[in-house]
Parts: sequence; C-alpha cells; structure tokens
Amino acid sequence: MDTQTIIFAFILTAIAGLSTGIGSLVSLLAKRTNTDFLCFALGFSAGVMIYVSFMEMLPQAKDDLTFLFGEKSGLLYLLLAFFGGIAFINLIDFLVPESINPHEAHDVSEMSQKMSLKRVGIVVAISLSIHNFPEGIATFTSALGALDIAIPITIAIAIHNIPEGIAVAVPIYHATGSRRKAFWYSFLSGLAEPFGALIAYLFLMPFWSPAMNGVVLAVVSGIMIFISLDELLPTAEKYGKHHISIAGVVSGMVIMAVSLFLFI
Repeated sequence: MDTQTIIFAFILTAIAGLSTGIGSLVSLLAKRTNTDFLCFALGFSAGVMIYVSFMEMLPQAKDDLTFLFGEKSGLLYLLLAFFGGIAFINLIDFLVPESINPHEAHDVSEMSQKMSLKRVGIVVAISLSIHNFPEGIATFTSALGALDIAIPITIAIAIHNIPEGIAVAVPIYHATGSRRKAFWYSFLSGLAEPFGALIAYLFLMPFWSPAMNGVVLAVVSGIMIFISLDELLPTAEKYGKHHISIAGVVSGMVIMAVSLFLFI
C-alpha cells in the first residue's frame, strides 16, 4: 500500500468525521431546518451504503476469500465477517443507554425533559464519539481500495453525521448561550472517526493481505448495512415523510450504480 493512498484515506475519513461541524453550523445559523431535504439526504446516504455494500464490497470480499480458501470455506468466512460487523456495531449501540443514544433519533426537546440541556449535549457528544469510532475504521479501510467506492462512502457518512452534529450543538447552545462552545463540542465529537482510522492503520496495516482485505470488506459492509437500517432510515422517517426518504434511498442507489458503471 503506497503512502499517497494511505494519506488520502486519512483525509477522506477526516472529512466524513468532521462533518459533524457542518451540522452544528446548520443548527446555529439556520432559523429553520429544511426537514424534507434532511429526510431525503439521509435516505440518499442509506441508499449509497446499501448499494455499495451488496453490489461492490461483498462481491469483492467473496472473490478474495473464495480464491484463497475455496468456495465453501471462503463463503463461511465471508458470512462470519459480515454478521460479525453487524454484531460489533450493534454491541456498541447496546452499550449506550437508549435515552442518550443519538442514533435513537430523539428530539432535543424530548431529551431536555430528562436531564439538563448542557448534560444532554455533553453525553450525546461522548456517545456519538463512541459510535463514530467504528465508522472511522469503515471509512478508512474502504478508502484504501478504489476511489469509486471510497468517495461515495465518505459523502454518505458525512451526510449521516450532519444531524448528529445538530444533536450535540443545539442543547449545548441553549444551555450556555455560546455558539462557539456548541460548535466545538460538535466538531470535536467527529474526531473519533479519524482516530478510528489511526487505530486501523496501526493495528491492521501491518497484517494487510488479500485475506485481510476480504474480511475487512465484509465487516465494513455489515457495519454500513446496520447503520443504514438502524440509524439512517429511522431518522429520515422521523425528520420527514416516508416517500421522501424512500425516494432518497432509490436515488442514492441509482447514483451509486451509474458512478460505478462509468468507472468500469
């Protein structure tokens, strides 16, 4: 793996993670959030990640693993890695209490009834950082492959992080009256993604091989499918209308399919 590819993977991961700052700016500068657009964007993000997982990453992982280990054993390793990725991200969700989990799509007004606004913002920022860590690993490892996969995934996760930035910034701002504090809490919570990329670089890169590549692709696919079905789509439904979110999903799949076709 050449140095330029690794540096570019870090840059993409940082862009995806620090887009929480965009969410905070939207919440602090806009008088009213366009919920229909946010609903469509979240659905679009889910569509991109679902399509690229099933149509690009899993087939590549299957090719790598079955070539190395044979048809039956390779498929077994693929399935174990895929569902292992789902189990890993699900475990992280399970460890964070539902009442403060930003991926449970609570309204800020609902959360404020349970605890002080400032505490809401801080706890959401911490729990969001925990969630962003495996997303950073997923973005970084996918970026080590082809750009036609890495860039759409980066955009999808960046879109996914925008409402999370809002969830951190709004309660902090209303509790402290400081736009600066609200922005920095939100922005810094996104640093967990480049930190996850750094951990992946330090602990995965020394062992990188075709087998590792296949396993990581399958694990990342599982993580992205879970994020799409458990976080993005429910949040999109909460922010807007059902048909708008589904239109976003289909649009994301179409755009992803066309972009992959053009890169053939």
